[in-house]
Amino acid sequence: MRYYPIFVDLAGQTCVVLGGGSLAVQKVEGLVEAGAKVTVYTSRPAAALGQLATEGRIALVRRDYRSGDLAAARLVIDASEDDAINRASWEEAEDAGILINVVDRPQRCRFIAPAIVRRDPVIVAVSTSGESPFLASVLRARIERWLGREWGPFAELVGRVRRRLREGGVPLTQQATVYRRLLHSRVRELLRAGDEGAANEVALAIEQSHGSRSAGGVALVGAGPGDPDLQTFRARELLGDADYVLHDALIAPQALALCGDTARLENVGKRAGLNNPSQDDINARMIELARAGHAVVRLKGGDPFVFGRGGEELAALVDAGIDVVVVPGVSAAIAAPAAAGIPLTMRGVSSSIAITAAPTGRCKERLRELARSAETLVVLMPRANLSEVAATLIEAVGGARPAAIISNATLPDQRSVSGRLDDIARVADEAGISTPATLVVGDVVAAIPAVTELAIRAAAAGSVGG
Repeated sequence: MRYYPIFVDLAGQTCVVLGGGSLAVQKVEGLVEAGAKVTVYTSRPAAALGQLATEGRIALVRRDYRSGDLAAARLVIDASEDDAINRASWEEAEDAGILINVVDRPQRCRFIAPAIVRRDPVIVAVSTSGESPFLASVLRARIERWLGREWGPFAELVGRVRRRLREGGVPLTQQATVYRRLLHSRVRELLRAGDEGAANEVALAIEQSHGSRSAGGVALVGAGPGDPDLQTFRARELLGDADYVLHDALIAPQALALCGDTARLENVGKRAGLNNPSQDDINARMIELARAGHAVVRLKGGDPFVFGRGGEELAALVDAGIDVVVVPGVSAAIAAPAAAGIPLTMRGVSSSIAITAAPTGRCKERLRELARSAETLVVLMPRANLSEVAATLIEAVGGARPAAIISNATLPDQRSVSGRLDDIARVADEAGISTPATLVVGDVVAAIPAVTELAIRAAAAGSVGG
């Protein structure tokens, strides 16, 4: 790492800026905001610089740089965009041991100015070590969207709590518990809504309970169909803050990588032929961890309430008096067809959808009823008994009905094949379609022939399918 990241206190310190264009204005404004005493040297000052000088906020010398102009400076920014001035200012600053940044000349920079996200008193600096200021600005914009305006007043609130706890001699371990409770509380939500009074009341209650055992909670979180980029922002936040993550077996490793470094992961998924935990065991484990004061995430594939037993878990947690929140996810029933280019509804083709899980035994009649009643049928988890599922559907809608099966939807190894319903099991076997998979039956499968043809070719070639 070439650059050592620091924040410099420039309040009341003399700083010099060379140049009068838009770059110089940008640098001057940042220095003024930091409380620096700014002197600008330029023969062609922008109107904004003239205004700042008129207001007495900067000293403006209406000539270009001369040797000796940097003598009293703590820090110099050369935004003149003049090669001769760049060389001379660099040499003077180097001889005097003054920190200098010659804009867009990395080899003549003793410091670099990062892209800044301000949520005072929170400041986030983003730097690419001078390699790509454009990329730094893109990253700054993304962080600004994530780090809402409420983080500034939240940091101030936590600071006030911290000072009171320290003055009261509260041990550091109990202080950390309070800060964690504040982070997981409604305080930021209230500040975002502008209700500072309510936020302070919640914070005070948390502060005053520092000696008591913390109350944990459970979040039932949908991980989406696979690609972690399809997780909601709220899901990512909860994963990052969780003490324990109890996850399904088929959660993609990329999604689990979003968990915090200290989170403890427990696989509670159900896989055929294995000694799987029962639903009662999973419910009991969540309740046990929450009562011990832990923040628990129950991470489920797709959406918790779409064939994910989320309703059963919610009922058990509520009955046990556990605080619980539900964070929806993108169900594979919706995501898998979309990722394969199959519209579930399409004007003139389909205006109704039915979603079910692969049935067994007496549920077959229900599957036939659904196939007859909806123009598009989506069957989740059908791969293990695909031939049986297809045979049941053929009894209802005939073997010529278009069908497609998509595996590992939204992940890099996504595969999809399509064909007639009476041939889909054979096609899937020959293409090596694996679990998890989703079956789509209906005319929408063939509604966009180019997409279907592309999917078949990709599957036959063993590459990523549409």
